Amino acid sequence: MTVRGVRWWSLIGCLTLEWLALSLWVGGLAVMIGGVIPAVFNTFGGQDVGGVFLTKAFENYQRFLLGAAATLCVGLMYRWWIGEAVATVGWGEAMIVAVMVASVGVIVLVLHPQAVSLQEQAFAAQGEEAKKAAFEALFRVLAPIRVLYAGTLVLGVALMGIKVRASLLSAGGSR
Repeated sequence: MTVRGVRWWSLIGCLTLEWLALSLWVGGLAVMIGGVIPAVFNTFGGQDVGGVFLTKAFENYQRFLLGAAATLCVGLMYRWWIGEAVATVGWGEAMIVAVMVASVGVIVLVLHPQAVSLQEQAFAAQGEEAKKAAFEALFRVLAPIRVLYAGTLVLGVALMGIKVRASLLSAGGSR
């Protein structure tokens, strides 16, 4: 079947879903970092209430990330499988998606559960010294989470650039 038949429409659907997933990933993270976090800490009465709220907000955001990661992976594999020139998958694109998905896997499966546990310990700690030590342990786990989220944000924007470039090239643009 030619690229203008069923494959053409399946490519449109595939790329649309990939762009939607990437938009949710990058846009959602930008909103969380630039809007939700400052609003929470400037509105809520303290670190405890704000921290619990943000934990729940990021747990919900992570569900979107897992769906976006699955969508990007399936879309990438589909485009590779059909092998059409207008939807080629480059190594750069594949590597960026792999690093983004691996980063989210580390956050969701390893670091976030540790952070939740440490947050609960910090809130339950009695005495100033115990509370301080518990929060320091929590912040040590939150630091790599921030780095991984920031990294996926940068990689997501880079992936958008790769996709835009590929679209322009397939439309006949020059390098």
